[in-house]
Amino acid sequence: MFDLDRWQEIFQTLSKNKLRTVLAGVTIAFAILLFTLLFGIGNGLKHTFEKQFAGDSQNSVYIRTGNTTKPYKGLQSGRKIQLRNNDSKFINEKFEDEIQFFSPNIQRFNVQAIYKGEQNRYTVRGVYPDYQPLESAEIKEGRFLSFIDLKRKAKVIAIGRLVEEDLFGGRNAVGKNISLDGISYKVVGVFNDPGGDQDERYIYAPFTTIQGMYKPFDELDQFGLTYNPKLNIEQAIAFTNLLTKVLKEKHGIDPRDQAALRVQNYAEGAKNVQQFMMVLNVIILFIGIGTLIAGIIGISNIMVYIVRERTKEIGIRKALGATPNSIIGMIMMESIFVTALAGYAGLLIGVFTLKAIGKSLETYFILNPSVETYVVVGATIILVIAGTIAGYIPAKRAASIKPIVALNDE
Repeated sequence: MFDLDRWQEIFQTLSKNKLRTVLAGVTIAFAILLFTLLFGIGNGLKHTFEKQFAGDSQNSVYIRTGNTTKPYKGLQSGRKIQLRNNDSKFINEKFEDEIQFFSPNIQRFNVQAIYKGEQNRYTVRGVYPDYQPLESAEIKEGRFLSFIDLKRKAKVIAIGRLVEEDLFGGRNAVGKNISLDGISYKVVGVFNDPGGDQDERYIYAPFTTIQGMYKPFDELDQFGLTYNPKLNIEQAIAFTNLLTKVLKEKHGIDPRDQAALRVQNYAEGAKNVQQFMMVLNVIILFIGIGTLIAGIIGISNIMVYIVRERTKEIGIRKALGATPNSIIGMIMMESIFVTALAGYAGLLIGVFTLKAIGKSLETYFILNPSVETYVVVGATIILVIAGTIAGYIPAKRAASIKPIVALNDE
């Protein structure tokens, strides 16, 4: 394998037959390049769907209300459904075993935030401490809201990373006071949110504080909760359906009215995404295998042609004393070398191409197209093995020909 004379002979043979060498190399490189691009774009689609669900816990459920669109039991349509604190108690008592985290929510939009000379407008949410896992928020500095803050109706807030950047620049915001619509709040924590920039421009305050200031009749805007992670997707959907049913009964809503009460279960979205990703994986795998098969066929045809072209050369080698094994070994080494080198070149071109076009593909909802190294290396190894087999079969046949027959080959 490491015989210097043998390698010199291989390089000399390749250099004298540039056309067939380039033809074989291009076939292999193109197969790996196409394989890399297909899997990279497929992974980009996966990343897009993953990002859509990154901002919230995968077992989150959100309950929102609107106006009724159907009359029901003597009640007119067009009624505004209002959630209140007793709904919180009702839900938690009714579904104690199914609920993991729970938080009512009050939202105040376009609130003016001022810190010294800096100001901007943000959405302020009044929530329970349990709201943190619902949003998958990660504390960067300080802490999140606590139940003590809730009990005391404390004027404290946790702000998103971009709120800190807007108002404080590079300085730490924890311990500082921010004016929100003229009322001073102390910053107790700064959080990151995997949901992206929009989710990092929220401000969270204790639910009781915001409700006491803006909702005098125990009103609230919506609920957020996570269900018990032991529930599978079907059980989670069944829980959501029952939750919707009992809340509609409590508020006198027609069961067919879809606008008055909206319960969004991320399990349903996760199920749809799982099904879509399964189909996408099958399609990509099918196309990838087809690409590899096309590459293998191409390599086989080229190797048959190369060996056939070298029949007379093989006859001369045998006449000079070369053994069949040495001839087979030489052809196989050439095949392995060309296949491995061209496969690696195709891999590099594919990876650099994905990096070069990655940003432009975001327009088509393909985020961060990339491919795992082991997948492409595995595909390259398959092609190397195929190239070895493709070189071995015709080489063995040619090596078995008698020298006089090979020398008379036209």
